[in-house]
Amino acid sequence: MTKNQRAEELKKILIVGSGGRENSIAWALSKNQSIEQIYVFPGNGGTANFEKCICLKLKAEDEKTIISECKRLEIDLVIIGPEVPLAEGLANKMREAELTVFGPGKDGAQLEASKEWAKALMIENNIPTAKYWSTRSKEEALEILKRFNQPMVVKADGLAAGKGVTVCETIEQTKESIKEIFSGKFGSAGNKVILEEKIEGPEVSIFALCDGEKLVVLPPAQDHKRLLDGDNGPNTGGMGAYAPALLINEQDLKDLTELILVPTLKGLQKKKIKYIGVIYAGLMLTSSGPKVIEFNCRFGDPECQALMPLMGEEFASVLFACARGGLEDAPKLTFKSECSACIVAASKGYPENPQKGKKISINVESSSSLQVFHAGTTIDGFDNIVTSGGRVFSIVAQGETFDKAFDLAYSNLKGISFDGMHFRKDIGYQVRNI
Repeated sequence: MTKNQRAEELKKILIVGSGGRENSIAWALSKNQSIEQIYVFPGNGGTANFEKCICLKLKAEDEKTIISECKRLEIDLVIIGPEVPLAEGLANKMREAELTVFGPGKDGAQLEASKEWAKALMIENNIPTAKYWSTRSKEEALEILKRFNQPMVVKADGLAAGKGVTVCETIEQTKESIKEIFSGKFGSAGNKVILEEKIEGPEVSIFALCDGEKLVVLPPAQDHKRLLDGDNGPNTGGMGAYAPALLINEQDLKDLTELILVPTLKGLQKKKIKYIGVIYAGLMLTSSGPKVIEFNCRFGDPECQALMPLMGEEFASVLFACARGGLEDAPKLTFKSECSACIVAASKGYPENPQKGKKISINVESSSSLQVFHAGTTIDGFDNIVTSGGRVFSIVAQGETFDKAFDLAYSNLKGISFDGMHFRKDIGYQVRNI
């Protein structure tokens, strides 16, 4: 597992996670001819649908068991998908066991695990972001609101599965959001609260693959956070996405790399953090310039599902090179020039209380331009695929225009059904003729 290990020696991969993000990464990596086997732990009801991919079943889910299984299976590369195991230090334990891992250690994962920590990093490194206040008590938060006297964005400091942010429209709503978080809605994630000034503008997501010293930037994407059409309803983990986002051009992306991604990596280096993995910056393009809304320490979901079909076959080799700290040894990562559209189908009751155990009917034929990525699915004792989470599927399509990509995705979404299935009908409205 040395830095000089050649890309062609990448034969066996383990992906940690069970969502649509991990399902799409497994699909993308399976395209690489040299890879023999892709294990996904714990995986979902659709993991085994792709060539070379299987669910890894373990008697226990503790770190020692996972590491022991990686050794037994002679895993060449581990990719940790979700933020929680990263924040808990799974990558650290695996590296201590001499496994090659794509994903930051516990120190770097603070970029997402603590909004206050990320904000401080931005301020220290002149990375543009909204004004903010950090507080540990309801009384102090309400006093800050009284002084500011404007509606604010209220954020739980810690991890809340993408649901810990409320963009408030009124001062009264801001008060209620503050009280709600401090009443324990998000558990320990809300022990500290970030209050931010509201900023206006379209949102866009940019991603960099990092080896600790260098980075390679992926096409930008745009997520749709709100549950309902017209960007209404509560925030969710994401109801759909598309890539590449047309809000920024190639020069804009280069400028944003120099303004945001490079200073972030350098800021982490100043803290003696060797950051290996994804830096994901959620941006708002305001009238006074781009500002970072938040950082994530992993691929976005559902942006990842939209991006994976655009990755060239070198993708696996680039992740492997990042994990070994040698991005300069990787082949150049290429991207398909198509438009990619992703629509999420969710369970009734999502995001607060999603229904589970509903039998799913799937009558969709995947093709080179159409993918069905499973997320909250599992296989029951009767070999039925049933719902097991809030976001159940992502249906993803590519075309030479966004209209063609979305038409293909939406027309095939009719082939998937389960009781209470919910999806937005206006994903990609920014680039579609609807």
